[in-house]
Amino acid sequence: MRRSDTAMRRQDYIQLVEDQYFGNVTAGNIDAVCACFTADATITILHGDNPPRRFFAQPTAGELHLSEFWRHLCAHYEARFEHYDHVIDVDAKRCAATFTVTLSPKPGSPYATRGTLTLRNCNFFWLRDSLIERMTVYYANPDTGGTATGKPTGYPPA
Repeated sequence: MRRSDTAMRRQDYIQLVEDQYFGNVTAGNIDAVCACFTADATITILHGDNPPRRFFAQPTAGELHLSEFWRHLCAHYEARFEHYDHVIDVDAKRCAATFTVTLSPKPGSPYATRGTLTLRNCNFFWLRDSLIERMTVYYANPDTGGTATGKPTGYPPA
């Protein structure tokens, strides 16, 4: 059961982030992942010094729907998220989470030769109506420059 913003407690933020959001990313349930976001949500991905990538719940011409990020990830990797550390401001309806993500390439993935990666990432979440209105993702990938070949984020886009 989803609580109203005014009734959300620290454990509700953790449950939304760890179980509903990351749990459904791990399960590859993209519809359930998208259900964690408001109808006008935006996602910004920051990957090293590369330009930001943005995804939108209501994309306009030339923009990508927010589901495209997870479609790419789930098509190519088995993802495991763990070792969370949360900073939560209930009054401001914000949460930050640092965590470890282990990405194991799926058979046939173009990233198979890269092997399994373990990254230490940080996401920032802004909530509205107990859903994620805005999310910023910081990828900790040690070799962010160059082409997308072998990079789990597929950055830069092809």
